[in-house]
Amino acid sequence: MSNKKRSLIERLNSGPVICAEGFLFEIEKRGYMASGEFVPMVSLEHPEALENLHRDFQHAGSDIVQAFTYNGHREKMKIIGKEELLEPLNRAALKIAKKVATTPLGAEPNLMAGNISNSNIWNDKDPKTHFEVEKMFSEMVGWATDEGADMLIGETFYYAEEAYTALKVMKKSGLPSVITIAPMGENIMRDGVSIVDTCKELEQLGGDVVGMNCFRGPNTMMPYIKEIRKVLKCHVAALPINFRTTEEHPTFFNLPDNNGCTCSTPHKTPFPTALDPMQCNRYEIGKFAKEAFDLGINYLGVCCGANPMLIREVAEAVGLKVPASKYREDMSTHMLFGTHKRIPKHQRDYKNKA
Repeated sequence: MSNKKRSLIERLNSGPVICAEGFLFEIEKRGYMASGEFVPMVSLEHPEALENLHRDFQHAGSDIVQAFTYNGHREKMKIIGKEELLEPLNRAALKIAKKVATTPLGAEPNLMAGNISNSNIWNDKDPKTHFEVEKMFSEMVGWATDEGADMLIGETFYYAEEAYTALKVMKKSGLPSVITIAPMGENIMRDGVSIVDTCKELEQLGGDVVGMNCFRGPNTMMPYIKEIRKVLKCHVAALPINFRTTEEHPTFFNLPDNNGCTCSTPHKTPFPTALDPMQCNRYEIGKFAKEAFDLGINYLGVCCGANPMLIREVAEAVGLKVPASKYREDMSTHMLFGTHKRIPKHQRDYKNKA
């Protein structure tokens, strides 16, 4: 019997694959990152906290352990004056992800993914930035392959050409490549290419999995996911944020709080530190996952706003039973809403007044 680890494509061809993203928000909420700055120094400063989050996502059903190197690129490290820590940060994050992936909770090892993301300096009118970004991506992909990544994820691109460049660099590694875009509120890539056309080109350029992640919640991602699935032959990825974005506000960047807020943020927008009232509930996330899965989309997860409970919801929505399923809610024994015979009648009768 072979002990060879199944590849990403082998797994996708046989069923759903769950990927937990959203590390920025969750690590910030746990107190190990500055919001706004969003640099993943946690891999160097509190590696135990990062490993614990990976373990929690693994317990919830994530098949992929994605190295937390989002924003861990040379440009962001220059901004915070810590460029000399760039390679140590990347290698530390990759080693932690590898450790978790090779100690799975189930019978099959997880896949460890290297990660590159939007550079924030790409300018479609300045070719010099293209050269700088390609260099940044190349060094990060090199560290990921050195540390034994099983696959690569390029994510959250809002310029089409930057996504094409990321995929070109990833393809040189020979590893399976997932590439996902994150169009902003104009519902088009910032260099003028349509969302669907960008995905079509990424498929033509050799993306093994092509789709969307971040910026958009279920309501404003699903319409595009449906169109992408119709025109692409490759596997498609769908990883929304956990917020109720709307047609008027398609992304979370300018999403208003109309929920009776009595103390707004000092930086004008609810993004990123006061989005809590606009969160989806777990059932909305599960509904999105099931609808995407029924369309034929097998690469599923949640991006910013993700937590382990939501990853469990995604997994269970597509028919998987995961270790965390043991702790799914059971209202039958609740003191007011329960149906168990030992719940006193006077308690059950009071539930509408509680």
